[in-house]
Amino acid sequence: MEARVKGSRFRAVACPVGGEEEARGRLVTLRSEFRDATHLCWALRLRVAGDDLERTHDAGEPAGTAGLPILQAIRAAQVSNVLVAVVRHYGGTKLGKGGLARAYRDATRGVLDAAPRREEVPLVTLRIVAPLERDGGMRHLVARHGGRVAGASYDRGAASLEIVLPAAAANRLRDDLTRLTSGACRFEIPVRVPSKRTSG
Repeated sequence: MEARVKGSRFRAVACPVGGEEEARGRLVTLRSEFRDATHLCWALRLRVAGDDLERTHDAGEPAGTAGLPILQAIRAAQVSNVLVAVVRHYGGTKLGKGGLARAYRDATRGVLDAAPRREEVPLVTLRIVAPLERDGGMRHLVARHGGRVAGASYDRGAASLEIVLPAAAANRLRDDLTRLTSGACRFEIPVRVPSKRTSG
């Protein structure tokens, strides 16, 4: 996505990222690709353990005129796990702080409007222990609720399944499994929360 404002060229690039290390790697690549740029400003927004981690960099532009407007556009688009870098080639005319902020914000909006989106689906991992004869029925219910069996073990007439499923389905699955086993099942929640990058 490229725009021209009073001779300056602003090119925005949006990259889905899963963490700060991946974002740093992307920035190294972009700096190499755009060596002739006057400025390479960016903002990063990650979803980490239910909270947003945000970073910005003005890259020599006046403070608050580049990184923050990029981040504001990311927030307005309601996306996470994304790095947006805006490359500027100076055109000889100063834009002023307001003009710079608008240019960086508009470039970011443009690239995010054109970018594909994926919905973020939080996952949870839990363990279910129930009588061995209910193993097949449990597996069927797990699949019906959008989950998968990640591991299984069997001991003394009991089946222990470790499953991964959408967090929103956990309570419904628990209710169905309790009915299936007439209450003869045990839940251990959560074993761990798997990380899954699904938006960008």
